[in-house]
Amino acid sequence: MSEKTRKPATFKLDDANVVVVDADEPGHLTRGTVRITPEPEPAQLPVPVEAPAMPTRRRVRWGTMFWAATAGLILLGAGLGIVQLIEDLFARSESLGYLGLGLAAAAGLALAAVTGREVFGLMRLAAIEKLHARAAAVLVSDDRAESRAIVGDLVRLAHQNPHLARARAALTKHAGDIIDGADMIRLAERELMTPLDQEARRIVSTAAQRVSVVTAVSPRALFDVLFVFVAAMKMIRQLARLYGGRPGTLGMLSLLRHVIAHLAITGGMAAGDTLLQQMLGHGIAAKLSQRLGEGVLNGLLTARLGLAAIDVTRPLPFTALPRPALTDLAGDLLRKRDDKED
Repeated sequence: MSEKTRKPATFKLDDANVVVVDADEPGHLTRGTVRITPEPEPAQLPVPVEAPAMPTRRRVRWGTMFWAATAGLILLGAGLGIVQLIEDLFARSESLGYLGLGLAAAAGLALAAVTGREVFGLMRLAAIEKLHARAAAVLVSDDRAESRAIVGDLVRLAHQNPHLARARAALTKHAGDIIDGADMIRLAERELMTPLDQEARRIVSTAAQRVSVVTAVSPRALFDVLFVFVAAMKMIRQLARLYGGRPGTLGMLSLLRHVIAHLAITGGMAAGDTLLQQMLGHGIAAKLSQRLGEGVLNGLLTARLGLAAIDVTRPLPFTALPRPALTDLAGDLLRKRDDKED
């Protein structure tokens, strides 16, 4: 009987006919000898080690220095101009001087409030971005303690949304259960992100449909560009507020830069392929006019920008829930177009 067809049998490790050898050890054993090849321990398996990052040389950012110095000079000039204006007002009339001083104080208070709101918005966006990175790291490391900390941050982030009250209660209840770190992140995603993802898809689909309709009937290309830009900014702001961000003007500029960078790095080629498939699959170029086809294409591009904005503004990566696909939004857009044609 060959070794491949040997029937199950029992033996003792201290038996003389039992030999423990390595897998790569040469040599032939005598007939009737049992050969045991131990498997490698997990701790002895080779572990890939990332190469240490090379330290980057710190360079003088002349552009940053230029704009900072220019902004400082402008602020100094504006301050000196305001002081000179108030002195002139006091020299002309005491009542005008106090009026100018009160207006300057009100303007300073408003500037401080606006600055504080912008700083808070930037800090909020940075916290969401850091939370996203921490959750992605826990999905790899399966760290239970870090997952509980992330869930606590998510609950505090969503405490002002009344629609997530039941989800917050469920996560708080499961916080003390014996759940692995990665599974805890997936549970938090299913509980908290499900209603938010549905609303995000509605926001993106509505913006894409609006852009498609307006750019299809607009007679001027300049108006198309302005409307698409305004609609895209409004869509990104709504998505950021939906997922817990409160971006101001500077926050919106930073968020738009991140969205465009994400779109260029991760989805540029995929977006082109999917758009081409949608255009050819539905026969848009054959059955629609040129303006109508441009409107549908602008709507698809807006939808692709919205999907990139969801990836940037969402505090958790897509693991337990499916990522919104451009094909679904394109199908909604084209069905809406067909309904309007009928």
